Amino acid sequence: MLNMIELLVPMVLIVLISLPLIKVFKGNLNAQSAKTRLITHIVMFFVVVIGSVLFSVGDFSVLAAEETAAAGESITGTIAQGLGFISAALATGMSALGAGIAVAAAAPAAIGAFSENEKNFGKSLIFVALGEGVAIYGLLISILIINKL
Repeated sequence: MLNMIELLVPMVLIVLISLPLIKVFKGNLNAQSAKTRLITHIVMFFVVVIGSVLFSVGDFSVLAAEETAAAGESITGTIAQGLGFISAALATGMSALGAGIAVAAAAPAAIGAFSENEKNFGKSLIFVALGEGVAIYGLLISILIINKL
């Protein structure tokens, strides 16, 4: 179970990383100020990533609330199982990304076709559903991969 510090530290880091971009997204800045804020955002992101790597590599137990009873036991697995889980995650993630791109292109066109002629609703809905099918197929493939492990 996570304690409050383990929950709050990542939330605070996410807020600190995204804080410089708030005015950029609102559009109230000139180009130089937006560029400075973007560089600050990128630098803070890499500082957090490097700090996380250093914190995980070092044997710091500052945030550890208690040791578990089964500290000597560890989860064991083969490299093939690890690669299988990575491939399942990539299948789901990349198919969802592709589906998002497909729907982002098809949905506005479907809305435009529907607004011009109401008879085009069924035809245009098929193209939007085909884009979503890509994500479902990727999820199906990842379930099949995990079942083989």
